[in-house]
Amino acid sequence: ILYAYAFGKAQRILAGVDASIGPVIVHGAVDVINAYYRSEGVHLPNALHANDPSVTLDQIQRALVLAPPLAKGTPWLKRFKNASDGFASGWMRVRGNRRRKSVDRGFVLSDHADFDELNRAIRESGAERVLATHGTSDALVRWLNEGGLNAETLNTEYGDELEIGAGASPA
Repeated sequence: ILYAYAFGKAQRILAGVDASIGPVIVHGAVDVINAYYRSEGVHLPNALHANDPSVTLDQIQRALVLAPPLAKGTPWLKRFKNASDGFASGWMRVRGNRRRKSVDRGFVLSDHADFDELNRAIRESGAERVLATHGTSDALVRWLNEGGLNAETLNTEYGDELEIGAGASPA
């Protein structure tokens, strides 16, 4: 079982999976987003919906299961007996988070730009004013202001984004 955020992260993982090596089963929250991606022309390998009655015990035992983190510890997981689990997130880069999440494996997979990529994107955009949010925005704002750009921190409704579980990935 691989836990990944249902919107974006799970699709990124699915797009990189070689589905010919075995079945892929997805949680309903992932399946709904997959359907939207496909309707917009994004190719994703076929995945079985976990609640499909045609899914066999053999498929369940051999499958890569993609589920959102909130599925952990729910009755939904009972069908996947003796499964190993992992979590795919940029947060897995932070020491101790695999243990705190109580998963067998942690996979560092962040959808966020690193510092150099972020600076390149800002520079190439030609922006004269930058509003930074998410993660360590104060450091980025200071850096941009020192470089001559008009930059400010924009506070959002996400709260303390540096805490794991805040729904954000580290900057």
